[in-house]
Amino acid sequence: MKKYICLLLLSFITFAQQTPASKQTKSILIRGGKAHIGNGTIIENSLISIIDGKIYAIGDAALMKPKKHDIEIEASGKEIYPGFIAPNATLGLVEIDAVRASDDESEMGEMNPHIRSIIAYNTESILVEVARPNGVLLAQITPRGGRISGTSSVVQLDAWNWEDAVIKENDGIHLNWPQSYSQDGWWAEPGGIKPNKNYEKQTTEIQDFFTNSKAYLASNVTLRDIAYEAMKGLENGDKQLYIHADGEKEIVDAILFKKKNNIKKMIIVGGYYAFKNTPLLIENNIAVLLKRVHDLPMLEDEDVNLPFKNAKLLSDAGVLVGLENMGDMERMQVRNLAFYAGTCAAWGMEKEKALQLITSNTAKILGIDANYGTLEAGKSATLFISEGDALDMKTNKISTALIDGRQISLESHHTELYERYKEKFENK
Repeated sequence: MKKYICLLLLSFITFAQQTPASKQTKSILIRGGKAHIGNGTIIENSLISIIDGKIYAIGDAALMKPKKHDIEIEASGKEIYPGFIAPNATLGLVEIDAVRASDDESEMGEMNPHIRSIIAYNTESILVEVARPNGVLLAQITPRGGRISGTSSVVQLDAWNWEDAVIKENDGIHLNWPQSYSQDGWWAEPGGIKPNKNYEKQTTEIQDFFTNSKAYLASNVTLRDIAYEAMKGLENGDKQLYIHADGEKEIVDAILFKKKNNIKKMIIVGGYYAFKNTPLLIENNIAVLLKRVHDLPMLEDEDVNLPFKNAKLLSDAGVLVGLENMGDMERMQVRNLAFYAGTCAAWGMEKEKALQLITSNTAKILGIDANYGTLEAGKSATLFISEGDALDMKTNKISTALIDGRQISLESHHTELYERYKEKFENK
């Protein structure tokens, strides 16, 4: 058995990992592309000046007279976008599901706020490279498991190690709210829905942990408790609380929990039935990272298209919404983030509002909007150029991508296989 595992690992090692790009030293001018700013506006014929990793200036090419730049990129007939952001992702935490030694997404125990996903993040993951050619250039690396999974961090996806990758360390703590019901039966033959008899006990355990951690942080105890210490920052907003919940009751109870514990910043992750609680979400300034769009309804008697419409329902009500991708094959599926937004557009959202679901909205939710999420002067030059509509799988073909002004490689294991088999069949 060990022999086969070693052979499997070697098959992955043979792929040449792309070397991270060097720091930008030459000025770059992108001329003529249709720039999707990420805040709902478009510049049809744009000019973008990039210096020292930042967007120095952006505007209408007909009105701007830039100085000579070291590198000029002609983008006429192409489309320019801010880098897409994948929240609640496990990229770099698992490489091969069947190989336990490469799986580092969760820890033992129930209350683990002190578990920091960032130190397990593997910048050389093949799946990180696979996401980039579809425009995903930033991600929130999030732990799984337990009641409190741990603490996430936000990274850019072209780095030598996690220290180079991180752009916001320890941004928030992730809490998996209990379900008030359970559904039995096989997936194709769902059984009945039953109440969770332990729901009250489970929510009480969460409250007890928060109460105890608050008492610990307010005391002068000499015996350290690293789990309680990790809770520091929730009350003043230095850390956000990400509550993973889908049900209507669960979301209401989570909001009441926020108010009771004076949590300054809270985000609902998943939020499948959040559209039923929009007044409460808006009143308490709570955003939603909406569960995977390409999915089936949670209940058999629901509108089969509800997952496609969900983002519009929340957005039209005034809730700040981003898209996340937790679920089966979630690391491989991160590359489809752009197409989730495209599906939202196909089911009623304006195209530029759908784009905001994976750019500026997510940047605001994660607290990185001062530097990322839109194409604006003074912000990081993290962007890409596509030959067509990046939200359409037929036309999303990226020719150039920059992270902090560094032009990154778009090669991956997929492109290597494409070239190999293309050559094989063309030579027949």
